[in-house]
Amino acid sequence: MSRFRRTYRTVDGRRIEGTWRPIFTRNMDTYFLADLVVYADGAIDCGTGGLTDLDGLTEQLRQGRVATTIEDGAWASAHHLAGWRFTEARSAIDDKMLLGEVADEIDRLNDRPGSTGRCLQAVAAYLADPTEDNRRTVRERYLAIPVHLRVYALGDMDRKDAPLQMLATDLGEPLLGRPNGPIVTEQTRAEAVAYFRERETAIETWEARVPADGPEHPTQPTLTIQKTVYPQGWPDPPGVEVLQNDYPAVIALGENTYPSVTHAYWALSTPDPHWHDQITAAPRGYDAGKLAEQAPRRADWASARLAVMAALLRAKYTQHPQMAQTLLASGDAHIVYVDFSAYWSVGSERATNWIGRLLEVIRSELAAVRAGISLPAFHGDGSRDF
Repeated sequence: MSRFRRTYRTVDGRRIEGTWRPIFTRNMDTYFLADLVVYADGAIDCGTGGLTDLDGLTEQLRQGRVATTIEDGAWASAHHLAGWRFTEARSAIDDKMLLGEVADEIDRLNDRPGSTGRCLQAVAAYLADPTEDNRRTVRERYLAIPVHLRVYALGDMDRKDAPLQMLATDLGEPLLGRPNGPIVTEQTRAEAVAYFRERETAIETWEARVPADGPEHPTQPTLTIQKTVYPQGWPDPPGVEVLQNDYPAVIALGENTYPSVTHAYWALSTPDPHWHDQITAAPRGYDAGKLAEQAPRRADWASARLAVMAALLRAKYTQHPQMAQTLLASGDAHIVYVDFSAYWSVGSERATNWIGRLLEVIRSELAAVRAGISLPAFHGDGSRDF
């Protein structure tokens, strides 16, 4: 299977990750090209109707409804695409290999080591304590890797899985899987151990490296900003609550001032001066939004709203240094904004979390200023200051 082929299904509102690979199902004398879909909870769609599990897939293979062997001259069909007869048909896997592959995918989808990962764990244990018992564990776990996947175990395009074979094979025996292959000697074993020690060092060096421009992934835990209503008033002193768009933070834009980002956003969304002033005067951000639902909207608002929100957030955090410090204190954390809007926050399958993403950009701009980096200011007419 390919880990880059991603899919999912939703169960009780929860997203269950999955992946798939092509297979042949069989009905009577016809083979059908289908998808074998595997999910993190162990559910499997064999393409033969409904979900099953590993035991069910085993039974489907036993019955021949999922096929890993193909009869020459049999008729095949790719639904609504093509049909053909097999000539000199050869299959790349057998039942055992397919079941092992599927079991590995379930482990991977759950962030657990699969058969290859368990084998490499055994190698690490052997390097730390090179006893014969630990080497036999390497052998057992190597043999547990589906045969067609062993060649990929080390991710080495040149040596393939040869070092694993050399370590897993008993002294005086031909290499595992190669009855007529070379006999493993003490020197062969030493070469394999040297390979794995060099590999271990290379992996440690790679994992410890930091790119010249900084980490590739956040080093801080995700920051979740949950939009919350406080009937008795905002917490005093506030914490990350100041990062909510409803939080009272007067924003000055030209001759106008707004009580919060939410007020400004909705007031600017309407071209009607009367509605603009009413929305601005609303007691809370929530009230501003409810008033805006009744007001006329600018014809181009859907295209302009992202730029407007970016400008409002930039104004809030440049005009309120203490709030800017709260935002900067989140470091490089991924920011998740939880609200009722799929466009601005998270909470649905198609949510885009734009406020969270914009806050990360504003935070980066604040960090650049703190670092003494001068950035150009862009204007609506396309010009910029340097």
